[in-house]
Amino acid sequence: MKKRVWLSSVFASAALLAACGGGDNDGTNDAGAADGGDAEEVVVVGDDIEDATELSFWTFADTHVSFFENAAERWNEENPDTPIQLTAEVYPFDQMHNNLLLALQSGSEAPDLVDIEIARFPNFLMGDIQLEPLNDLIEDEMDQFITERLDIYSQDGNIYGAPTHLGATVVYYNMEIMDEAGVDIDAIETWDDYVEAGKQVVEATGVPMTTISTNWYGIWPFVAQRGSDFFNDEGELTLANETNVETLGFINDMVNEHEIARITPGEQNHSEEYYGFMNSGGAGSAIMPLFFMANFLAEMPDLAGKMEIRPLPVFDESDARTVGMGGTGTAVTSQSENVDLAKDFLYFAKMSEEGNINLWTELGFDPPRWDVWDTEEILADSPFYEYFNDDIFELLLDIRDEVQGVNITTNTPDVLNEIDTNVMFNVIREQSQTPQEALEQAEESVRPRMDQ
Repeated sequence: MKKRVWLSSVFASAALLAACGGGDNDGTNDAGAADGGDAEEVVVVGDDIEDATELSFWTFADTHVSFFENAAERWNEENPDTPIQLTAEVYPFDQMHNNLLLALQSGSEAPDLVDIEIARFPNFLMGDIQLEPLNDLIEDEMDQFITERLDIYSQDGNIYGAPTHLGATVVYYNMEIMDEAGVDIDAIETWDDYVEAGKQVVEATGVPMTTISTNWYGIWPFVAQRGSDFFNDEGELTLANETNVETLGFINDMVNEHEIARITPGEQNHSEEYYGFMNSGGAGSAIMPLFFMANFLAEMPDLAGKMEIRPLPVFDESDARTVGMGGTGTAVTSQSENVDLAKDFLYFAKMSEEGNINLWTELGFDPPRWDVWDTEEILADSPFYEYFNDDIFELLLDIRDEVQGVNITTNTPDVLNEIDTNVMFNVIREQSQTPQEALEQAEESVRPRMDQ
């Protein structure tokens, strides 16, 4: 049995009553986290099962709650001798991560399981790590995973987070526009090919080949596929290295010299402005991870049947054809009174073959386990195949040995903030700095914080 409480609605009603003089809302709630903040939603599964072990789960994504709800129900059906009562709570993004830090620092009130966003994960791998290693869960199955996705939640050989998706970055092509321009997308192998195809698109249709975000999505996949990054493997800052400067120059040229790209409406691809722009055929392609398929289905319905997915073009034949971007790692905290059970449930929900299949069938995410990509369940009819094509996982199998990872450090959020607020704006929108000037200035801003 499960209970769902929409706390945002409850508190909105309470606030309205208070404003009308008919009630009182003191901002507290039994579901509050370590600092007394209120959860936006609470879901309880298994509360009607006698002697069920209580497990708590925090997240910032309500779709993840639904995923864990379903997993808890299946767990209780398949494991009647060790049932669980799962209480899942949704908090605003910053509040949840701050609550978790406070709970771990204070030594109390942390949940059993928690979602931690990729750029925040390094904050929880400093000092005395209070997350449980997950290596033992998959030690015999490690070669079935795209290990680059495990690496971003790891330190000193220990894996602390279960990934939610592979996040393979690809190009989504609008075939209606490509066909009108006479572009064969299968002939696009390099970024030079892509630029030339973009010129055809602009000339024939009057629309840009793509858009470039002024946040880090506008640069990070490009530099990562070349084997570069903002930090090297030793954690040293490499933001202004030669490859990154050259790559930012290429991105800027697509917008301001070749004029085959424009700045993304709304500045980034998760904006209402961008959805409307693309839905009406505003650009010939989009460069985003595979998890963005769900955004196409939900926000751009008029493109159904028009979009095809291909690997990233390359700068050089040694480049990777995809980069794993974004993500959330689910961890088990050391404060849990039932660590082994929490880890077993996490494996069941997200790291097992069945769990990875459900990442696709329930969330539309590309699973980090490649051994499920050709299973019957993965290849069964899906709204995603209807919208795009049925060769999505054939594409992934073709490039599974070419997945480039990214280096995440405790200072990654500082670098991403510099890119979002200064670098892309100054170089591409304002053209007030060269790529080298902007990246060197960003390094100068970040470096003092690394020494603190």
